[in-house]
Amino acid sequence: MIDRRGYRLNVGIIIANKEGKLFWGRRPGHKDAWQFPQGGVNNYETLEETMLRELNEEVGLNPEDIEIVGVTRRWLYYQLPYRMRRHHQQPLCIGQKQKWFLLMLVGDEKNIHFENTEKPEFTDWCWVDYWHPLEKVISFKHGVYQRALKELEPLLEKEVNKERQ
Repeated sequence: MIDRRGYRLNVGIIIANKEGKLFWGRRPGHKDAWQFPQGGVNNYETLEETMLRELNEEVGLNPEDIEIVGVTRRWLYYQLPYRMRRHHQQPLCIGQKQKWFLLMLVGDEKNIHFENTEKPEFTDWCWVDYWHPLEKVISFKHGVYQRALKELEPLLEKEVNKERQ
């Protein structure tokens, strides 16, 4: 779904473990291209349905493997660089309009796999410190990552502290 301004509706997914580390996935074909899972909203889906579908397609996790800790209050936007826009497609997509979900992994991390689609989004993954993605994400997504992480950080801190008690 692309809105009238040219932004594709999308969800971003931040998966945390009980220690507060985040899932960080490597994109195929690029040794240094890492990101959080994300995916586009279909016309018939709610944002939570999109998140659960993308979570399963990209990371292999099911609803029972996670708990939703929080969601960003507002849409967060980024624009694609001009060279990455598909100018021959209509409507033209100029970027993404995202709601970000913060999830706590409650299932076994062994459930994480990339075999649910013909063309996997990731080839490898690791747990990283909370702010690590800001050092590594592609530049045009940096602002969205920063805003999502800043907004969701207090929710994760609360969850991690609850786990420690």
